[in-house]
Amino acid sequence: MRMFYDEKLGDYICCAGKPALCVQDVIARPDHTLLLTFSNGEQRLYDARPVMEHAIFAPLKDPAFFMTARCDGCTVTWDDELDIAPETLYKQGVPLKQEDGPHA
Repeated sequence: MRMFYDEKLGDYICCAGKPALCVQDVIARPDHTLLLTFSNGEQRLYDARPVMEHAIFAPLKDPAFFMTARCDGCTVTWDDELDIAPETLYKQGVPLKQEDGPHA
């Protein structure tokens, strides 16, 4: 475990290292869901609407901003300022069946 100072937060934070499952690909969809492909090959659909009720995630309510979601090699980020932990995306994401395909 590493500890480092985060200037944005103005405090020290701990980092346990790279998570067991990382997001390898993300497709943002107009309905505020994310189609995610994880490092184990599994695809899940994450509904971001509930998290938007928290003030820190309010910018995601803007459809144009939401659609800028990208994968940083481990999780999904927006504008290098906002991200959701890969563990959360995996746990709260709904597994896609093979026949659902990427356009479910």
